[in-house]
Amino acid sequence: MRTCYTGEVNAQHLGQTVTLFGWVHRRRDHGGVIFIDLRDRAGLAQVVINPEDAEAFAIAERVRNEFCLRITGTVQARPEGTVNPDLASGEVEVVCQEIEILNPSVTPAFQLDDDNLSETTRLTHRVLDLRRPQMQRNLMLRYRVSMAVRKYLDALGFIDIETPMLTKSTPEGARDYLVPSRVNPGEFFALPQSPQLFKQMLMVSGFDRYYQITKCFRDEDLRADRQPEFTQIDCELSFVSEEEIRAIFEEMVREVFREVKGVELPKPFPTMSWAEAMQRFGSDKPDLRVNLEFTDVGDLMREVDFKVFSAPANDPKCRVVALRVPGGGAMPRSEIDAYTKFVGIYGAKGLAYIKVNDASAIPSGLQSPIVKNIDDAVLQQLIERTGAEDGDLIFFGADKKQIVNDAMGALRIKIGHSELGRANGLSEAGWKPLWVVDFPMFEYDEATQRYYAAHHPFTSPKDGHEDLLESAPEKVLAKAYDMVLNGWEMGGGSVRIHRAEVQSKVFAALNIDPQEAQEKFGFLLDALQYGAPPHGGVAFGLDRLVTMMAGADSIRDVIAFPKTQRAQCLLTDAPSAVDEAQLKELHIRLRPVDNKPT
Repeated sequence: MRTCYTGEVNAQHLGQTVTLFGWVHRRRDHGGVIFIDLRDRAGLAQVVINPEDAEAFAIAERVRNEFCLRITGTVQARPEGTVNPDLASGEVEVVCQEIEILNPSVTPAFQLDDDNLSETTRLTHRVLDLRRPQMQRNLMLRYRVSMAVRKYLDALGFIDIETPMLTKSTPEGARDYLVPSRVNPGEFFALPQSPQLFKQMLMVSGFDRYYQITKCFRDEDLRADRQPEFTQIDCELSFVSEEEIRAIFEEMVREVFREVKGVELPKPFPTMSWAEAMQRFGSDKPDLRVNLEFTDVGDLMREVDFKVFSAPANDPKCRVVALRVPGGGAMPRSEIDAYTKFVGIYGAKGLAYIKVNDASAIPSGLQSPIVKNIDDAVLQQLIERTGAEDGDLIFFGADKKQIVNDAMGALRIKIGHSELGRANGLSEAGWKPLWVVDFPMFEYDEATQRYYAAHHPFTSPKDGHEDLLESAPEKVLAKAYDMVLNGWEMGGGSVRIHRAEVQSKVFAALNIDPQEAQEKFGFLLDALQYGAPPHGGVAFGLDRLVTMMAGADSIRDVIAFPKTQRAQCLLTDAPSAVDEAQLKELHIRLRPVDNKPT
């Protein structure tokens, strides 16, 4: 049958007769000679059909784009001046001797080499979209990443163990996808948000090194890097410290990049505390390719007459930061206005700025509507603290901490990767990994006036912080860690609680009484009583990792059959209505919402 993949034909096959299978990428008729670019998952090869071979030529005249063909022919060197260095097969062509149409094709919905297709068109006709070379490359890359992960973990004694897809609904931070039980009327399974509880029970069971590349499900609002169903590289291991866990999985990611991309990542990855990341970048997943940082200036603004600054400067729930942009003084007002509109997306009410025309002349060398509202002495301190020089621009954020962090953090990234940012060296190319550690154990919700687990309620507090669980939960740090790469969270995990007395204190801090804990997590708590070992783990988002390695814009470009941002599959038209008989079997009755069934 097939001699080799079409895209693998090269100079080593010169003079050989080959049989190829694939699809017609393009057909060209050049003065009586027909050329067919035949395509398979490995790439393209040029096939030449001469009119002297009347039978093959007659068939070739009927061929159109996306016909599925079998071609047998002799490999020869391309004529001088026609070599295509962009193709692996670009030095040769196949002179056709036999051609068979295995299956014709209707006219495709779009040209496969069209780079301006809408995502709706691509996802509606996903089968054709997946034939496009870039999508073939993306999914092959995904396969190679998965295989590199499996080989690395297997060599370290990790065992691939499957966990259930139908399980109990437990609070894990996002809405569950629920599955009604036909044989247990009124009761529901949940699709797993992660295998978290099962992998902990596997540790208690003695499988001290577990992994799984598995589907997880979260019913949450979607964006470019989220899907309702996504793939997780899920890992757990026993009898190790936080530092040992990080070392093992840092090397895994390093090995994946080395094997799949031929890229050497730094060794070791830098480590930064959550508090430092938030202070310097306003984000717990900072993009270290951008050479811009926040400067806290709240202490300088407490006594100024400008309430936009002084009010948040005197509120412990707020912060005031400056963001120096080297060379930003050349920024036109229209661009500043565009950035002002941009930060509004994150809740910022405005974007104050100062252009530094002459840093030695205060205030005359500063250009801004706000300069008149700030004392000269404070202006001088702002210039000194930010390190601003002639030609720079300083942006300011002053509001609730979350708003300042989100708005100014996003502004930092946008400016850094802008045309001005690249021209002024405010960002750089390459890969910038980072471990972020020492996360807060809890988050406080003002509306409900209670604490919630920042990660999950089985995350262990840092050594020495156990007593703070009762007296000062807001000060407790967790043995939690995230791996960040170029501003994307690649993975995260924690050391787990394995001692009952610590777990009880955590539940108490979360306002979870023993009865509620037993109802929600009883199966895990019971298991932990049987000599649970110290254990911890990490989970990586395979989709995100491959998206970054592929240089794709969205994780939908590295998933074979993804959902849209409305959680719909345009190819199969899912979700869809089901008939009344199916609902009746499940003991479900729909009620109208806004005159529509739901």
